[in-house]
Amino acid sequence: MIRTISDRRRMKHVGTICFLLLITSSASVGFVISPTTTKIAPAIKLRHYPQQYFKRTHSSSTLTPTNAQIKPSNNRSNTQSLSSSTNTSNDTNNILTKISTTIQSNPTRSLSFTALITFCGAALGPFLDSYHSAFGVLQYDEPITLQLWGVDSSHPALTTAWWVPELFGLAGFIIGWLYILLDAAFNDTTPSEKTTPSPPKILVGISFFTLQYWLSGIMYASGYDRTVILAVMTVLSIGGFVSFDNTKAGLVTSLATAVGGPLIEVGLITFLVGHGGYHYTDLGETGFFPLWIVPVYFLGGPAVGNLSRGIWNALTTNESDIPAADGESAESSIPRCKVCNDTRAVGCPNCDAKGYYVTYGREVQCNCCRGKGLVICRNCFADYGDDPNDIERVREIMNRMPD
Repeated sequence: MIRTISDRRRMKHVGTICFLLLITSSASVGFVISPTTTKIAPAIKLRHYPQQYFKRTHSSSTLTPTNAQIKPSNNRSNTQSLSSSTNTSNDTNNILTKISTTIQSNPTRSLSFTALITFCGAALGPFLDSYHSAFGVLQYDEPITLQLWGVDSSHPALTTAWWVPELFGLAGFIIGWLYILLDAAFNDTTPSEKTTPSPPKILVGISFFTLQYWLSGIMYASGYDRTVILAVMTVLSIGGFVSFDNTKAGLVTSLATAVGGPLIEVGLITFLVGHGGYHYTDLGETGFFPLWIVPVYFLGGPAVGNLSRGIWNALTTNESDIPAADGESAESSIPRCKVCNDTRAVGCPNCDAKGYYVTYGREVQCNCCRGKGLVICRNCFADYGDDPNDIERVREIMNRMPD
């Protein structure tokens, strides 16, 4: 009887243990197969892994995720895409800030520049255009002639129309401001000597453009084929651009002039019929004008551009009006930034400007300043047209600074 009771107790204990093992096994299987529905703690949610990320181990029949196979989905590519988008947005904002600062920093200078470059375009442009009238390249329906010098009335010094000075004044305004604003936008990559041409260089550039204008009329009047004229004008325009400009701002403006100028002429020829308009005597390849007009327009960019730079620099009397390049500051007896004295760098607060800190008896390079002991001054960062939150930009500027 005792043995029977003992056996029964033993069987009861075994049954209890088996029941507990069954519950534990079921929970384990449930955890592996459906981890998203199992909670280890109320505040912890387990990550769900796809079935292919599991393998059967040798020591257990339980499926476990492998570290080698678990990879983040597209988080890295998404982060890179977001970072690239942010950098592009920051670059655009920086350029817009530089352009806005250039215009608004000195309103008197901006207004004076506008008046002067518009006047120069309105005064000089009609005389250049008169070469084409004199050599028969184009004819005005209602010409206005001025003798000015000489006694032969059949060869006036100026042949133009009522709307020509206004048009050239507008062209001078657009080309001039494009040069000034794009110089400000690209000042980080443009050498200062390119944006500060000397008076002789300005005059020689205008003279070279005048020579091209005159030569195009002479070659047309002499009966040269339009293909030959196009080739000569193209060589002159490229040579003139490389010699007198050769900047990114100049290239963008000259290309815009070479495209926009002829398109405006198409509109004028079309809509001024019967209203004092004009026409080319050779309709050329386009049905409106010969294509050799395009390189003539292109070379107008450097001629007007350098004149614009000369006027702008002459009107810039205060050093603070000159935009500083990255890592540099305008020379001034009174620093604009009281924190860094216009050096754009301050001591690294993480390492007390030492470039390293001591831990466990060893000197470790500071990760914040990368051993320089200096970090960017954020007090005046925006004054240079930069975004304080653009980390890559900060690193780029700091890498340019000497140790």
